[in-house]
Amino acid sequence: MAKSKTAFVCNECGSDYAKWQGQCNDCGAWNTLSEIRLGGPTGGGAASRGGKARGGFAGSVSEARLLGDIDLAELPRFSSGAEEFDRVLGGGLVPGSAILVGGNPGAGKSTLLLQTMCHLAAGMDALYITGEESLQQVAMRARRLGLATDRLRLMAETSVEAIIAAAETHRPRVLVVDSIQVVHSDDLSSAPGSVSQVRECAAFLTRFAKRTGTVLFLVGHVTKDGSLAGPKVLEHMIDCSILLEGGHDSRFRTLRGQKNRFGAVNELGVFAMTEQGLREVRNPSAIFLDRSSEPASGSAVMVVWEGTRPLLVEIQALVDASALGNPRRVAVGLEQNRLAMLLAVLHRHGGLQVGDQDVFANVVGGVKVLETSADLALLLAIVSSFRDRQLPRDMVIFGEVGLSGEIRPVPSGQERLSEAAKHGFRRAIVPKANAPRGEIRGMQVIAVSRLEEALAAVE
Repeated sequence: MAKSKTAFVCNECGSDYAKWQGQCNDCGAWNTLSEIRLGGPTGGGAASRGGKARGGFAGSVSEARLLGDIDLAELPRFSSGAEEFDRVLGGGLVPGSAILVGGNPGAGKSTLLLQTMCHLAAGMDALYITGEESLQQVAMRARRLGLATDRLRLMAETSVEAIIAAAETHRPRVLVVDSIQVVHSDDLSSAPGSVSQVRECAAFLTRFAKRTGTVLFLVGHVTKDGSLAGPKVLEHMIDCSILLEGGHDSRFRTLRGQKNRFGAVNELGVFAMTEQGLREVRNPSAIFLDRSSEPASGSAVMVVWEGTRPLLVEIQALVDASALGNPRRVAVGLEQNRLAMLLAVLHRHGGLQVGDQDVFANVVGGVKVLETSADLALLLAIVSSFRDRQLPRDMVIFGEVGLSGEIRPVPSGQERLSEAAKHGFRRAIVPKANAPRGEIRGMQVIAVSRLEEALAAVE
């Protein structure tokens, strides 16, 4: 009997090699190569079901067509039932798309998808595959949340062959597999959750979704550093990757898009965890601006741009004398290295020495700020805490700070100011290039080009 073929795949970047080696040549990671079985010459294995099974990975195989002749109406979107969910997905669900939903244990991934499936099942065929929970557990959750349970089909299965067979029988328009780490193929000898199992099962399910036009949801686990578990190639297979963030001590959950072939990346949706499940928050700025009634130093309001909309967020800073030889620099919701860089800019171009001070920065509400428009607000909050002087409560701040102390413009400045005016802010410190051409009613805009000008504006 001929020996089955094997390969070694990097868990970080997905590169494959003919034999094992200590370091991946492409990404430079050490000890990340795992052996996978490609299938024997007899045709066994999910990876060797024949050329016909491999064909049509991105849809039905057809003749070449002109790009201008393709009818975009062939893929109409439909709503998931939650506007915040649709926003992260780019406007709704696209038939034939594969969506990977990740998040920490207890974040609410299964709750969100169960609510969505129960809503969709009222108007179309939907199938929910649970591999980690029993049918009774899922039914108890649905009853506790008060969901309609008379139309949704539920199945407990971990074999990918059985899942595809059930999907071929019921032909659902939406299919959920919870989770991809427990699904296995009978033709592979490795354990569920291994590189080969996750890779081949995800490819098998994605091919089915593309061929039949089914919307596929795959639930994925995350590692301790917050990244999606499994081979990196898994993120290349799917069309959309979204991450549900939020700790057990917070009642709010943020749904962030990390990859989307049908919409904007880094789009943010906000949900509140209640006894009736996840409820969407239509005005996220209102919850993130739930400030204390007593004004305090070290607090500033900034306008960040998340996906396709502005979001008002409060940022807090605390500067205190350090008793350690190396003062601490702690950033929650911000990039640690950027905080250290901005403190150096503040010393060089702002004349403020905090080298012997502990500096703590926090974004209120558990939001993670990924863009550079928060630089100026962070620095002014640090100055406010260091001098123990309160910033005006009706002031909003945004702008990027360069290494030479210049204030650089950020995208969508006019929209940011308009959003701040809607929430009652009357003053704004913005980059000079973002100064509005026309007057914004009821708002005084202070345009600055240097860090020194911004510091003088709050003295």
